[in-house]
Amino acid sequence: QVQPIESGGGLVQAGGSLRLSCTASGRTFSNCNVGWFRQAPGKERDFLAAITNSGGTTYYANGVKGRFTISRDNAKNTVYLQMNSLKPEDTAVYYCAAGRFDYSMSVYYYQSSQYDYWGQGTQVTVSS
Repeated sequence: QVQPIESGGGLVQAGGSLRLSCTASGRTFSNCNVGWFRQAPGKERDFLAAITNSGGTTYYANGVKGRFTISRDNAKNTVYLQMNSLKPEDTAVYYCAAGRFDYSMSVYYYQSSQYDYWGQGTQVTVSS
């Protein structure tokens, strides 16, 4: 069983940066592909970024490409999401998810239904 736990959210001014962390217990986390999603009030949960279990390949939504960077340190069982140039529209609850799907199935990374384990989320608020 993998239980992701997010941290690093908070209040930041527009243009600022935050780094979110996702940790999980158990050696199986390093075998999982990991994605970051977010959900704003009244909106659907949107894909942001994902990384393969080895960390060798990353995927990004068009709206965050160039501003957000996903990375992982399997020795620490941690995945990071570095967020720069934040905008008020980035305000949302951010979720980390771990998936056991075949790492080579690139289309799966964008689909929330493919992920097996979800964290509780961390709030990010960007003020104007």
